[in-house]
Amino acid sequence: MKPAPFRYVAAHSIEEALQLKAEYGDEARFLAGGQSLVPTMNFRLTQPAMLIDINPLAELAGVKSGAAECVRIGALTRYRNLERDPATERDLPLIHEALPHIAHPQIRNRGTIGGNLAHADPASEMPAIVVALAGRLHAQSTKGERWIAAPDFFVGALTTALEPDEMLTEIELPVAPSHSGSCFMEVSRRRGDFAIIGVACMVRLDEDGRCAEARIGLCNAGDRPVFAADASESLAGRPIGVPEIKEAAELVQNAIDPGGSIHASKDFQRHIAGVLTARALAAANERARREH
Repeated sequence: MKPAPFRYVAAHSIEEALQLKAEYGDEARFLAGGQSLVPTMNFRLTQPAMLIDINPLAELAGVKSGAAECVRIGALTRYRNLERDPATERDLPLIHEALPHIAHPQIRNRGTIGGNLAHADPASEMPAIVVALAGRLHAQSTKGERWIAAPDFFVGALTTALEPDEMLTEIELPVAPSHSGSCFMEVSRRRGDFAIIGVACMVRLDEDGRCAEARIGLCNAGDRPVFAADASESLAGRPIGVPEIKEAAELVQNAIDPGGSIHASKDFQRHIAGVLTARALAAANERARREH
């Protein structure tokens, strides 16, 4: 199929891109990697009147250190660059482990982290990871700029808190703290397919080996990435053992509302969520103990 007619402009500055977005609003879409946008345009599920190509904006790509032990990733940073950057494994081990699960190498060569997050597919891995890490997302428009906490950014399936005239420009994530471990696991029909369920976990231990903090995020477990707050809080202040992991897994199963599909019923998705949560928590806890 072919997309509906549209006007194409390659923006040569952030100011130009934002001015065009302010002028066209919801009728305009930003083109980054295009790995999600172009297929929906070809099926005419999306019919923008204006396509604003931001690929010339090199300042929106790359990874840099932020304040207070944070990493800032430009929205135009391609997944292949994150995958090959040694700093990703060192500072963002959860993302480093998850990247090979995201689609296929050809898609990661073009796909951008900002485009993926702005697309807000609840079955996608990166939104769940950003929520699990308590990240922040930077939005900019001709009227100003603001930071949006990850849980507030995703408001529904394929829907974000971005205003019609705003562009996602940067993602801020905390550097993995000392005495911490993380793990990402998912089940999919084939390598590179969307996950039936995916689980992202981070565990930080105190000096006595007890859990100081745990964060659990899931993809394809609802109409947006899910942060399992009750399950995460149930582990705090306790040594993580088999009973604690089992309790957290059950809390996750009770908290989620997966949509089900022809490939997996809701009950099967809940079952898989519990199994993966238990396995990922055990792995994250073991990795944190190695760093202790």
